[in-house]
Amino acid sequence: MFAELYGNEDAKTHARHLLKIGRVPSSFLLAGPEGIGKRLFALELARAFVCTEPIDGEGCGQCSACGRVMRFVFPEPTDKTKDEYKKVFFSEHPDVGSVVPYKRLILVDAIRDLEREANFRPYESKARFFIVDEADKLNDNAANALLKTLEEPPDSTYLILVTSRPDHLLTTIRSRCQMLRFTPVGAEEIARCLSSKSVFQGDEAKLVARHASGSIANAMSFDLEKFRELRGSMLGVVKNVITSGNIPPLLQMSESMNDAKGKEDYEPSIDVLESVVRDVWLLKNAAGTESVTNIDIAKDLSELARSADARKLREWLAAINELRRNFASNINRKVATDALFLQMAAG
Repeated sequence: MFAELYGNEDAKTHARHLLKIGRVPSSFLLAGPEGIGKRLFALELARAFVCTEPIDGEGCGQCSACGRVMRFVFPEPTDKTKDEYKKVFFSEHPDVGSVVPYKRLILVDAIRDLEREANFRPYESKARFFIVDEADKLNDNAANALLKTLEEPPDSTYLILVTSRPDHLLTTIRSRCQMLRFTPVGAEEIARCLSSKSVFQGDEAKLVARHASGSIANAMSFDLEKFRELRGSMLGVVKNVITSGNIPPLLQMSESMNDAKGKEDYEPSIDVLESVVRDVWLLKNAAGTESVTNIDIAKDLSELARSADARKLREWLAAINELRRNFASNINRKVATDALFLQMAAG
C-alpha cells in the first residue's frame, strides 16, 4: 500500500486519484533523486492491478500476488550473465517484469524483448506491468525501440520508466509518458523509517536521517561508525583553522586523505567537511541548533561559531564547492586539498 512508502505525499495522492477514477495512464515516468522510493512506488502501482484482495483500490500487501510482485532476482552483471540482461526480468509474478541496465547501458535486446512481452495478454491479473529502471541509461537504439511500444501500447500493458535524470531521455519518450516528480524525503520521515525498521533508533536515527540527503536508501546503508571517524578528522580541521591556523597538522591531514589508504574516503570526507562548516555558518548566523545537520555535536559547533568569522565561513563553503566541481576533471587532489586547507587557515 502507498501508505507504507515514506515521503512524496503529492505523488501518492495523485496515484490514488487515478486508481479511484480508473484513469491510470499506460506510460508513467517517475523522476527524482536516487534512493527515494521511485521503484517501490512503481511496484505499488503494479500491486493495485494484480492484488486479489484490494483495499480502496490499492494492493493489500498481504495476498500471494502482492508478495510475489516484490520478489525479483537480478544476477551480478558480468560477461557470463550478459545474455540474461538481454531479456525482461520477471518477478515471481508473471505479469510484472523489469528491464535493468547491464553495467552502464540498457541493452536494446532487452527493450525488444519487452516489446514482445508487452503484446501478451496477462497471465493471472487484469494487466501487465513493465518497469524500465534507470531509464536514462537507454542508448539511442534502445530508446528508439522503446518508442514503438510507447506509441502503441497494448490495452492491458503499463510501462513505468524510473530515472534520476529525466533530461537524459529523448524528448519523444518524455512526451509520451505522464511524469510524476519525486522529491527528497524529509529527515523526520527518514528517521521514522529507520526506527520502524530497527536500523537505527533515537538520536542515531535523527543524525543519520540528516546526513542521508533525502534518500532512504542512503540512510539504510549508512555506516555510522565510519562517518564518525571521518567527522572527527574534519572537525579537527575546522577547529584548527578557526582557533589557531596551525598549518603542519592541516598538511598532514591532506596527506592522509590522499594516500592509498585514505583515498577511498576522500569525497565522503569533503562532504563531511562541508556539513561541519555549513553548520558553524548557520549557528554563526543565529540559526537554532535544530537547523544543523550534525545535531549530536551542536554544542561543540556553537562554541566554534562564537569564534568564527561569518564571511570566512561563507568563503570556505564556496571553496569546498569549487573543489567538488573539479572532481570531474583530472585534478591533483593532494595539491587541491593543500590549497583548500591553506586558504581556510589564511582566512
